[in-house]
Amino acid sequence: MARNPADGIGSRREAREVAPRLPYAAEAHNADPRDLLAAQPVPPGDYAGLLVKGVAEYLEEIDALIDRYAEGWKADRMPAVDRALARLAVFELGHVPSVPTAAVLSEAVELVGDYSTDRSSRFVNGLLSRIAEELRPDAASHPDPG
Repeated sequence: MARNPADGIGSRREAREVAPRLPYAAEAHNADPRDLLAAQPVPPGDYAGLLVKGVAEYLEEIDALIDRYAEGWKADRMPAVDRALARLAVFELGHVPSVPTAAVLSEAVELVGDYSTDRSSRFVNGLLSRIAEELRPDAASHPDPG
């Protein structure tokens, strides 16, 4: 039986690895990530598509949150990989309430560590934790189990 790419924790992880590539490429080529998504010969999966479309749709709102909480940095000054992954996580925190806060934070920080630097991991962790406190105040006072 075929697995729906939007189902399950593992597939969300895969989507978080695939999804930043399109906004990253779109930014490098001054294109809309939704156009790149539509042009893919093999769609990246439902959840990755949701993330790409969501970041594109709410980009100004997402970058305003990043700018407000980045402590001395603006989104446009962050390394492109860090910015792409942070944007995806902020979208999830603000618009995908079914994903636990702890999962969003830990996977974003892990991916930044995999694709950027240890210093970036600490920065993104602090940034996303502060944003999560605003967007999901109940989660901050009641951490997800496990």
